[in-house]
Amino acid sequence: MKIFDPSRIREVDEITISRQGITPGELMERAGNEVFLWLKKRFPDKETVFHFFCGKGNNGGDGLVAARLLHQDNYKVIVDILEDTGNPSADFTANFEKLEGINLACNTNEQYHYKKHKIIFVDAVFGIGLNREVSDSIKQVFERINTSGAKVISIDVPSGMFMDRKTETAIRSDIVLTFQFPKLAFYLADNCHFTDEIRILDIGLDQEFIDRQEIPYHLIDKKEAFKRYRKIASHAHKGMQGHALMIGGSYGKIGAVALSAKAALKSGCGLVTTYIPECGYNVVQTYFPEAMVLTNGDRHIRDIAFDLSVKAIGIGMGLGQEAETQQAVFDFLKRRQAPLVIDADALNILSYNKEWLKLLPENTILTPHPKELQRLMGSWADDFEKIEKLAAFAKEYNIIVVAKDAFTMIAFGDTLYINSTGNSGLATGGSGDVLTGIITGLLAQSYSPHDAAIFGVYLHGLAADVGICDTGRQAFTASDIINYLGPAYLKIEAEMAQR
Repeated sequence: MKIFDPSRIREVDEITISRQGITPGELMERAGNEVFLWLKKRFPDKETVFHFFCGKGNNGGDGLVAARLLHQDNYKVIVDILEDTGNPSADFTANFEKLEGINLACNTNEQYHYKKHKIIFVDAVFGIGLNREVSDSIKQVFERINTSGAKVISIDVPSGMFMDRKTETAIRSDIVLTFQFPKLAFYLADNCHFTDEIRILDIGLDQEFIDRQEIPYHLIDKKEAFKRYRKIASHAHKGMQGHALMIGGSYGKIGAVALSAKAALKSGCGLVTTYIPECGYNVVQTYFPEAMVLTNGDRHIRDIAFDLSVKAIGIGMGLGQEAETQQAVFDFLKRRQAPLVIDADALNILSYNKEWLKLLPENTILTPHPKELQRLMGSWADDFEKIEKLAAFAKEYNIIVVAKDAFTMIAFGDTLYINSTGNSGLATGGSGDVLTGIITGLLAQSYSPHDAAIFGVYLHGLAADVGICDTGRQAFTASDIINYLGPAYLKIEAEMAQR
């Protein structure tokens, strides 16, 4: 799904108004109606009290439409119009005047009596156009909302969130009902505490115009993932499903490469070989009998040489950073083997020897976590600068960078994909090793490097989303990701069959 910036959103709004022969007010009515329908479906109990906080711009106008429709549907509704939110827009004013005809008063300070957990705060103060710091009086309202203990729902964006720079003060939303497009700012690590659940409401903007736009940012949703999924042929055999080689492990870190290897096989590839030091031989053969094993060195790998024909190679998981191992990595890269996924210690070795980045084959996939990424390309002031540096780094070396985080980003060429699946259950040791195995396994199955990265992060996150329903987030482990790859695949196939 394309992620439009505010200027493109305003452009598609104007195109829609022109092509569909509607007024801006009618588009606002459409947006507010979608909010109303979603709220009504989610909260059918008429004991629910909706307390709207509205600014005087078009975001506030959207809120007034939803408030009016809820009131007419016999919900209890409170509306506060906030000062210090700019001059009233024409469409805000028109919708404000409509409230008088239905006896929905604003700013009455009336004390409503409601049952516990039946109050919903609806944030409609500021939208995507906010370009200045909010006043102290508005910050006080934000603080009141954030500390209320009530469920908070934001219309389009959490008020106070900037679309183009780091946000310091904003409403912390339980649910954001955003219009037509996801917003880039939602998926940045700096902003994660302002959003929890994000729902995208289709308000019927001009689809032809949307389809024609070349946009650098994309959200990996079901549509993006499903069009890349390659179902295994009914006549397939292990030779057709590809052979993956997983290189890694050192004394005390054999588990990392073992997790990667098992994840590669569970992703669907036909054969997996591990290349490990001798100290890990019994571990891998016992933990994962389906794997074949090659060894080099005793406690760490000293040389990387093998006589195998493989479709994809993953390297770095638990590898260690011994001088001999670093030299082995250098010699290996000079030979430019099969499609590569580079992770963990191999990334750190590259960060110490940045000139080796020039040895990477085109479309090599790097899978750094934030600290590893920082070592590779330098630090950043905020997430917007991080995105700029990430894109430039990937483009400079003609590689694919899977930047792991709460929302994993995939950068290549002029394009950035942001993953939508996954949860905090993935914040556990070994989850990155599993991701490397999944992506390598997909490469071995002849997925293109771009598709392997995009579908791989989606599948990895989806396994966690399915799995925590049984385990909970706290007890979820990297091994659970592997165990839930099968149910994740089944979920994908079931949903694709319904389309």
